[in-house]
Amino acid sequence: MKIYIHSATAISPQHSFDNVLEDLVTYNTNRLQVIEPPYKDLLDAKLIRRMSRIIRMGTAAAIKCLRDAQVEEPGAIITGTAYGCLEDTGTFLTKMVEQHEDLLPPTPFIQSTHNTVSAQIALTLHCHAYNNTFVHNGFSFESALQDAVLLIKEQEADNILVGSADELTDISYHILTRLDLYKKQESSNIELFGTNTKGTIGGEGTAFFLLSSTPCEDKIVLEGMETFYVSEKGALTPERISDFLSAHKLSVQDVDLVIDGRNGDVIHDSLYRSLQETIFSSVPIASYKHLCGDYPTASSFALWLAYSIIKAGKVPSSLLVKQPLVKRILVCNTYLNKYCSLMLVAKE
Repeated sequence: MKIYIHSATAISPQHSFDNVLEDLVTYNTNRLQVIEPPYKDLLDAKLIRRMSRIIRMGTAAAIKCLRDAQVEEPGAIITGTAYGCLEDTGTFLTKMVEQHEDLLPPTPFIQSTHNTVSAQIALTLHCHAYNNTFVHNGFSFESALQDAVLLIKEQEADNILVGSADELTDISYHILTRLDLYKKQESSNIELFGTNTKGTIGGEGTAFFLLSSTPCEDKIVLEGMETFYVSEKGALTPERISDFLSAHKLSVQDVDLVIDGRNGDVIHDSLYRSLQETIFSSVPIASYKHLCGDYPTASSFALWLAYSIIKAGKVPSSLLVKQPLVKRILVCNTYLNKYCSLMLVAKE
């Protein structure tokens, strides 16, 4: 059974909500924040005031995804998030300290749970169907995607809304900086892959997809996906990639473009340089984390990017790669060199 992607929407540090990726938005900081769209066109004004930032952007992206596919109510809602609603979590913990654990406001606590985005989407749509949230660190989005594919193949649901949402707050940015995840010196995101230093740049975003077993006009198919967790460096080997493609009766020559997950960290990116010199030596390679930054569910932005490229029939100049005709894209992503995923998207 084929899995068709009927529509896809992303809110990111680029103009992805309007599908404008030709003009690269540049940042001279190690923290990339999303460009928020006009929510009033998608959400009720009274609801917007009560929503935190991640809930607004997640719900808006989901609703636009459904509208683009001309679907009123999905058969299931599945999301993935590694951090959940950090802004509300930070507010609740701060108030707990400031007010000595007395007379705490309940709203930040209620909205701080990881499944708040998925629940809010269901409330907004009045949808009582299957609703699930996966919190699997660097596999959060991939787990949600796998769940959606299984539901469709087992004919438990169709027209499934699946996506991810993660935010970067002041508190989380400072904590992750202290853990040496980000670069010590700030630089432009355009120069991310040429810094040759340790660390990456922080990012955030949300992306949603409508999956179905019914063919759509664009006939864009999610051909396959695989995830594996490793503790040793360089476990995403040419042999693993070759086996993944072989399982779908393909070879690397059948891939028109590879979107890889290099993030500007000199140690992390050595894996991708090795792949570029071996199995991907004859395939155009585009990297994407200079567009959205690095975060656990950034692979959802990469999948949105693959979908958008195939739908448009061209590679945007912001990816710094020239490739005239793209019909099949392999997304090859790692997070912290431990969470590895492969996703294959093609035009039928």
